[in-house]
Amino acid sequence: MDYVNLGRSGLLVSPLCLGTMNFGPRTSEEDSFAIMDRAHELGLNFFDTANVYGGKRGEGVTESIIGRWFAKGGGRREKTVLATKVHNDMGDWPNERRLSALHIRRACDASLKRLQTDHIDIYQAHHIDRNTPFEEFWEAMEVLRQQGKIIYVGSSNFAGWHIAKAQESAARRNLMGLVSEQTHYNLLTRTPELEVLPACDDYGIGVIPWSPLAGGLLSGVLRKIDKGRTAADGVLAQLDKHRDKIERYEKFCDELGEQPADVALAWLLRQRAVIAPIIGPRTMEQLEGSLRALEINLDDAALARLDEIFPGHRTAPEDYAW
Repeated sequence: MDYVNLGRSGLLVSPLCLGTMNFGPRTSEEDSFAIMDRAHELGLNFFDTANVYGGKRGEGVTESIIGRWFAKGGGRREKTVLATKVHNDMGDWPNERRLSALHIRRACDASLKRLQTDHIDIYQAHHIDRNTPFEEFWEAMEVLRQQGKIIYVGSSNFAGWHIAKAQESAARRNLMGLVSEQTHYNLLTRTPELEVLPACDDYGIGVIPWSPLAGGLLSGVLRKIDKGRTAADGVLAQLDKHRDKIERYEKFCDELGEQPADVALAWLLRQRAVIAPIIGPRTMEQLEGSLRALEINLDDAALARLDEIFPGHRTAPEDYAW
């Protein structure tokens, strides 16, 4: 495994990030344990979760599963670069959501308890909170760092100008600022190329794409349907919208002799500022299959062909102005 620096930090992470959203709702605890053990065997050291994952509001089901896995010992926690998130709704009371200093403090303590660890390696804002100034956000994160509860700070679903504001606010406090940004980015969703990726590249922030397979559309959905396998209603609705592109894409993957899911991940790894796409395996087979993406070398001709099928964006403002 060739590890990469997370943005401009000295932290080394695997070039694929194990997403854990399925742990609990779709993958049993026993299977989740097996997937995480196998991830370590394969060299994946970067795990991502969130306090809202698990399907039961306010319970942090997925974090608790990871915590029980850490408790098994064997160096599991020490080998893992652990990222979790704060922002989303964890209860009925007004300060059980968003990014106030009060909620950040309480949410961090609750996550640490569920995860059965004394610190979080990367504590991420799950979304922008337009009602909390960055001065308050950074003060809260600074206190957590001083207490030894977190090491790095990341963001998720920030716009390019949010990233700029966050970094300039951190600089005024002589802080490092964000080291990572999780953004919705894949061959079908290329809007981050306008401003998010350029901002991250300029500030030295590592991009961690979520939904790299576009909810299954880039995983060979037509092949699965042809073999009689069903797809979620949402995937089928999107497939009707993008069928022409998906047909051309799967045909090109056949020409390459590669699986569509692997090509989609390999493409992301060639993009500006991208560090580690998040894979969210439900099964061991899906986990092990994802490693093939690290071996695929898409040349300039292949990249151009993918741009032809899925047109992207130039950096703003040149994308829409002179």
